[in-house]
Amino acid sequence: MGSVSINTSAVMAAAMVKIAVEFIWHGPLFGKVWMRLAGLTDKLPMGMGKAHVLSLAGSVAMSYVLAYSLVFGAAYLNISGVYAGIMCGFLNWLGFIAPVTLGGVIWEGKPWKLWLLLNSSYLVSLLCMGVTLALWK
Repeated sequence: MGSVSINTSAVMAAAMVKIAVEFIWHGPLFGKVWMRLAGLTDKLPMGMGKAHVLSLAGSVAMSYVLAYSLVFGAAYLNISGVYAGIMCGFLNWLGFIAPVTLGGVIWEGKPWKLWLLLNSSYLVSLLCMGVTLALWK
């Protein structure tokens, strides 16, 4: 079995894409709605510095795993380019993010609107990350 080469620059770029999408999504687009649905005030539960470091670490990890998923998924499905990135992002959202985040609604009593808002953000992020990774090999 051969080794798999992952482009670290593409991984970092896709992580930055995720951060940008979430900044826009949870800021100008739906920031007030998100804060209301999540029961947040102006202040984050943790400091801004710690929140940004953890968000960056999570984005890099997600991007790295998505890059591997893209390599194997695109080869298995025999697809490439933008379509491969979109399919990889969508399937990872559908198989991992959407079902796992349902726990917030099912077990924690969070509103469906919050689930939809957060999951649409994850979906758009993963689609954009998948396309970034697929085009930047």
